[in-house]
Amino acid sequence: MASKAFAEVVEHEYGTPWISAEELAERQQRGERLAIFDSRSWEEYHSNTIPGAISVPGAELVYRFGELVPSPDPFVIVNCGGRTRSIIGAQSLIDAGVPNRVVSLKDGTMAWHLAGLGVVAGATGRAPEVSAEGVAAARQRAEAVARRYGVPVIDRATLAEWQHEAGRRTLYIVDVRDPAEYRAGHLPGSVMAPGGQLVQETDSWLGVWGARVVLVDDTGVRARMTASWLRRMGWDAAVLDGGLERVELERGAPAGRSDIFPLGGPEPATVQPSGLQATAAVVVDLASSRQHRLGHIPGAWFAIRARLGEALDKLPAQGDLVLTSEDGRVARFAAAELRTRRPVTVLAGGTAAWKAAGLPLETGMGPLASEPDDVALSARERPADRERYMREYLAWEIDLVNQIAGDTDCRFRLAPVG
Repeated sequence: MASKAFAEVVEHEYGTPWISAEELAERQQRGERLAIFDSRSWEEYHSNTIPGAISVPGAELVYRFGELVPSPDPFVIVNCGGRTRSIIGAQSLIDAGVPNRVVSLKDGTMAWHLAGLGVVAGATGRAPEVSAEGVAAARQRAEAVARRYGVPVIDRATLAEWQHEAGRRTLYIVDVRDPAEYRAGHLPGSVMAPGGQLVQETDSWLGVWGARVVLVDDTGVRARMTASWLRRMGWDAAVLDGGLERVELERGAPAGRSDIFPLGGPEPATVQPSGLQATAAVVVDLASSRQHRLGHIPGAWFAIRARLGEALDKLPAQGDLVLTSEDGRVARFAAAELRTRRPVTVLAGGTAAWKAAGLPLETGMGPLASEPDDVALSARERPADRERYMREYLAWEIDLVNQIAGDTDCRFRLAPVG
């Protein structure tokens, strides 16, 4: 992944300081003044983190720093699951010129686990809201970083022009705030990609190299910090001046488009969650195995979408088939293309609608119509030899800097603009 290789280059070129898990644990035992920030998403933090850490996803670090650390005394440690977001998060604070000593936790939560130290599940620590004074200080820091790395700021007229040209040059408009803020109100046409996660996973959000990327937030802090990293990675990233000001905002999450690909057959019939309860149907869940494991309709069979036709023989012979997926869209396409004499319907709104109706969910894999090999398991998710996989993963990350050294098409540009 380009983002992970980028972080390794950042650490190598900038000399981003780090601390080992063992030294951090010793400092905790001595009662030193520490501020430990987990820079992953809230969900990852809540799943597993190190003792004493609070959730401050990457783009929030500079934005919320004044409220989190009001004095220069605490020693600041930025953590993630492995390396990437720890390095980028720590370097963001260093770039922004905060007065505290800042380091990354070397190899993150994996290193903590490998050192035999206790990992916390279910942590709930969050950063406080930002005061007007905190916003002003964060904006000053972020603007200085943006100037240093040549981040352009565009107005709405320029954005409209780029939108008009999107048929010739791909345009991404990305809201880099917290997901809850995005759902409360966002710029029409923008997509949600919290800044720290966007820098960590550019290949998940930005599919066309050379595209224009316009970043949006409410104060300009998170957009500027994120854009400064994207530009160093080689992306043509800009910040929208005024962000969310003077425009009618959309609420919730935009509905997914259903007109991009035609159905491979007639429109399938649907059944509502309340109607499904009263039937003896065979429910087939086409969500990813990761999502299925976290929660599925009781008794639902797991099947991989691409192997659904082959999986039919493993399903109970009696009962109509009802297909579901996370939001029902994958199930709709699968039902239209499925060739079987059995009646097939789709759960309207998918498993999300079932959950929204207050109906129960089961966890675990349940009955299998397809073996769950559809996702690459993280080292922590491995049922066996977890520590070996962690060590292999960390070694792979660290070696990325050597691979980049031999890449003749590397577009990373870490030097400030002259």
